Amino acid sequence: MAYQDLVVVVTGAAQGIGYGVAKAFADQGARLVMGDLNEEQGAAAAAAIRNEGGQAVFIPCDVRKEDDIKQLMKSAEEEYGRIDVLINNAGVSRWKSPFDLSVDEWDDILNTNVRSCFLATREAALYMKKHGGTGAVINMASTRALMSEPDTEAYAASKGAIVALTHAMAVSLGSDGIRVNCISPGWIETQNYESLQKTDHEQHPAGRVGKPDDIARACLYLADPDNTFVTGTHLVVDGGMTRKMIYEP
Repeated sequence: MAYQDLVVVVTGAAQGIGYGVAKAFADQGARLVMGDLNEEQGAAAAAAIRNEGGQAVFIPCDVRKEDDIKQLMKSAEEEYGRIDVLINNAGVSRWKSPFDLSVDEWDDILNTNVRSCFLATREAALYMKKHGGTGAVINMASTRALMSEPDTEAYAASKGAIVALTHAMAVSLGSDGIRVNCISPGWIETQNYESLQKTDHEQHPAGRVGKPDDIARACLYLADPDNTFVTGTHLVVDGGMTRKMIYEP
């Protein structure tokens, strides 16, 4: 298999999209290093993968802290000997009026969502270069980089910045054989899919709301070692929702 024994680091891996992505790689034979701020959930998530025959370790990591990110990458090398794939999935959101959003809240969202992508990519790239000079980085952006609802300024700004950071680092790291791409998920239901309404699904040209598996399959494509010609790409995975024009009657 293309992913057999690849070492994959996933941030924000304790639940939701991050866990779905980690499990998909583990199912394909990859070795997982799962980072998350929530130690209890993170440890349980890694244990669940191991219980199904996968290889996974959990490392506590607050991606707002440079030292935590450095330790995450160091632990990956200590555990498995190298890093092949990094998936920058950790992020936070906060819907708040621009008149009420504090500077500290703005900084927290930008630092968690964007600065962490830069720092984690930089640190992982050092190990990728050390062990052969190839690797793949996948940043998790959002369709909110392209469209917005009210009171989402900091989140939208962070996701737009991730798209720009992706192509910048793809150019900077290309000569080292490291590919950098990003995915913008649309509506991905991570809780109770069965509770969704018919109208929720009908908003999408694909006819349904997305699931974490949809993002996991996109990550598998971008991480495939054979896809050496795919870098600097922004892949929108939203069931076509951002392409559907909606007019009020």
